[in-house]
Amino acid sequence: MMRFRVGIVTALGFASFLALAAAASPGAAPAAGAPAPAEPSYLYKATFVRAAPGKILELIDLYKSRWPVVEASGDERPLWWRHMEGDQWDLMIITPMGSYSGYYAKDRVARRDKSAAASSLSEKEYQAKLEAFTSWQEDVFVMGPPLDSVKKEFKAAAFYHIEMFMALPGKKADLYREREMENVYQVGIGRPATMTFVKDQGAAWDMFSLGCYRDLKHWAGTDDVPKEKKEEAARQAGFSGAGAIGPTMRTLIDWHRDTIGGAIK
Repeated sequence: MMRFRVGIVTALGFASFLALAAAASPGAAPAAGAPAPAEPSYLYKATFVRAAPGKILELIDLYKSRWPVVEASGDERPLWWRHMEGDQWDLMIITPMGSYSGYYAKDRVARRDKSAAASSLSEKEYQAKLEAFTSWQEDVFVMGPPLDSVKKEFKAAAFYHIEMFMALPGKKADLYREREMENVYQVGIGRPATMTFVKDQGAAWDMFSLGCYRDLKHWAGTDDVPKEKKEEAARQAGFSGAGAIGPTMRTLIDWHRDTIGGAIK
């Protein structure tokens, strides 16, 4: 029952946060007709895992072997990718939940138990192997875009870029608004928007933006965009110019980390 109460309170609190984000103004408002962001209304658990020394391949194979058990229970298969360069973890795993009350409902839990009992590894055996192959793990519950849009982005991607933020005190809503403005800018210069996930419970940081790309070049390439187009797109997004985008974000954060990586086949 405690989890259900938390979910209700969380929903109310998040609605208030979105209202604050709409009113926040790190820059001017985007021009009319700018693409509307996907509202972060779906609950996910994001798990960051560092493999035990020399055990990354065993860890990946263990997770792969467990995904059919997850699906057999009726749950959505987690979405994941592997770190190449950046933070200290090796794998990011996004588990679709929907809501606390739905995910932890008695019938859903019973189906998970039944599916695990019918598998080649009991839940206890699976957890023991997972512990043996893992040296560090961090979990955070986040509100993010609708599941269908997240799955679509993952299906088309082979390369990922994540930016993780801790906002300055009182600046969380402003930071969310700045993330929206950057997406308007990115779309304006012909690049994909990122997906923003806002922390509900867990880690110390407040939100992360996840970009899904075809490859490294797709992520990094902006050199062929004319300067005039960048400046116009920045102004349309609410910034004073393209050179103000980074400095604006820096006025809102205590710290920022990012990581790049690739799809797991």
